[in-house]
Amino acid sequence: MSWTVSLPMYNVSSRLQREYEALLACVLADAGVSGDVRLLPEPELPALWHRADLLLGQTCGYPYVTSLRGVASLLATPVFDFPGCDGSNYSSVIVTRAVDGVGSLAEARGLTAAANSLDSNSGMNVLRHAVAPLARDGRFFGKVKWTGAHVASLRAVREGEADIAAIDCVTFGYLREESPDSLQGIKVLQYSASSPGLPLVTARSVPAVLQERLRAALLSPGPQLRAHMATLHIKAFQHRPDTDYNRIQQLEAEATAAGYPVLA
Repeated sequence: MSWTVSLPMYNVSSRLQREYEALLACVLADAGVSGDVRLLPEPELPALWHRADLLLGQTCGYPYVTSLRGVASLLATPVFDFPGCDGSNYSSVIVTRAVDGVGSLAEARGLTAAANSLDSNSGMNVLRHAVAPLARDGRFFGKVKWTGAHVASLRAVREGEADIAAIDCVTFGYLREESPDSLQGIKVLQYSASSPGLPLVTARSVPAVLQERLRAALLSPGPQLRAHMATLHIKAFQHRPDTDYNRIQQLEAEATAAGYPVLA
């Protein structure tokens, strides 16, 4: 059978894209995968995660808990060494403008938030959770600007089109190295609540023995794979049970219980 692989979630530069593609190649080699494997460098999301031929991919935890259980299997979750990461948990950096931005979440009442996507844990879910205790009658912001990407959310804040945004701390860390200009004029207000990081997944249709070989390659990396991991700030991979990802739904439930079910 032919397979598809793709790790598109953190490719904020061409260098990072090459490194993630090299990491993919190492994992496949260490797992003894041979045959027809096709790399999708810029896949359509969320279609990628629903492919029956997805051998190795990565998803945000929010789509996983809302639509991918029963479709994709968890392989392992990266342990990054960026600020805001704790083991394989991560949080979001809640940012504003450095010069004329807000000084607290409460000061953002009635202003404009930028968020990458409705199905993003790091851009939407944790920001909703953070401001839920401050909301009144189901509203807090004057407007939510949907941007399509964390980089675009940062640009919106920097250029005054929005006043606040939540950015995946791994994306933020990569941008600090790869594109420091994108963070000029941005200050960190606080970190969000943490939750399990973006898992590497495989289609449920992939044979169990092959899934185990992939997981073993990630959990016990060889020298070449470890070198690529170090370049990508990945200290290790951790296998997490499915129930760990209930934390993401817990954040949603707490916001809903506070009368704030929708980021608004």
